[in-house]
Amino acid sequence: MRIVEAYSHLNGEEYLLVHRPEIYKEIREAIAAVDAGAHQTKKSREKTMRGKKLFSPRALNKAFEKQFQNKEWRESRYRYFVTTNRKHLQELLGLTLKEQKQYLISQGIADPIQSYKQTDFVKDRVAVEVQFGKYAFVAFDLFVKHLLFYSGDVIDVGVEILPMKEMLQDANGGRRMSTGIAYFEGEVYNILRHGRNSPPVPLLILGIAP
Repeated sequence: MRIVEAYSHLNGEEYLLVHRPEIYKEIREAIAAVDAGAHQTKKSREKTMRGKKLFSPRALNKAFEKQFQNKEWRESRYRYFVTTNRKHLQELLGLTLKEQKQYLISQGIADPIQSYKQTDFVKDRVAVEVQFGKYAFVAFDLFVKHLLFYSGDVIDVGVEILPMKEMLQDANGGRRMSTGIAYFEGEVYNILRHGRNSPPVPLLILGIAP
């Protein structure tokens, strides 16, 4: 596959170019190594295109997983304790999991709630999410996952890989993926609408196509 467009949020791409050039190279190599045509294996069940062969999100995800794992990128989980008190939240940032629990107990919370978020590929303080899912999953990646890992001092930049609109639909309007899949142009537009500093985490969003 090829990178068609890139959007750098809060100097995400610039950070990679200066501080993690080898990591950025590995990301580009992983994308280039995936043959999208080999994964056009999903038989549509939608009424408007029943039986048509489409790109399979599941197969594409597995192909990317293989490429990143071959380069020793690994899943990472960030564990934390939940609070609805803004003051407590500010205090929790930067604390270890054990320290978070101790702090909440000291504030009169007898049984603090523990939770976690998981990201698929992390290496050298860079997180990568490959997303061929619905719009809500991309928003969760950008405004929750990457932000949580960044504020928890696990990563310095998050990378989101999304299909371009041309991968979803050809020039004649024919579908190439199921309806409802998020695409690069639409998600970058959403970030621009939120304003220059939202979400407050350095990001690189890459738009890819066969």
